[in-house]
Amino acid sequence: MLIIGFVLSLSAHSERDMTDLQLDTIEKKYNKFARQRVIDWQALIRENHSLPEQEKLNRVNAFFNANVQFIDDQALWDKKDYWATPIETLSIGGGDCEDYAIAKYFTLKQLGVDENKLRLTYVKAVERNQAHMVLTYFENKRAVPLVLDNLIIEIKYATQRTDLIPVYSFNGSGLWLTKPKQNQRVSDAARLSLWQNLLLRIQNGH
Repeated sequence: MLIIGFVLSLSAHSERDMTDLQLDTIEKKYNKFARQRVIDWQALIRENHSLPEQEKLNRVNAFFNANVQFIDDQALWDKKDYWATPIETLSIGGGDCEDYAIAKYFTLKQLGVDENKLRLTYVKAVERNQAHMVLTYFENKRAVPLVLDNLIIEIKYATQRTDLIPVYSFNGSGLWLTKPKQNQRVSDAARLSLWQNLLLRIQNGH
């Protein structure tokens, strides 16, 4: 029910721009550049609903890669792990890999891309020897997914990203383990406490 309620709230929110009062609050808390990033984000959503999905992917990926600086959670939030909402990420102008992927995920949903085509995917970044998150897009259930990443500008097929080893993925409807020649749904994503907390904060307008 939490996820259903959130989706309805997010859909309603996407139908209107933030008020001047909300933007004033962001500017007062952060700065005028934070306000402008949020305004530009809303324009991105408002003006690109009619584009083909591939172009939506390109524009959303480029927008967040250009407007968000990588900063790890410990430095930014004084926490080992924190999943920021898109508004938090854009207001600060910084975030880690999860924040890039989350912001792209919710923006594409607001642009009308079916949630079933999108997954937040944990991978191992081989060259960095560390955990990493990307957004993956499946044109259909049997398609090789496209990878939207903050490490590189270009969107590539997963088969081209030999530097990434998938571990598991999730969206608002499920959690999947990724194994060779197998992609098995294992549980509800709502069990992820960070995901639940993120949804609540978005629902509350953060």
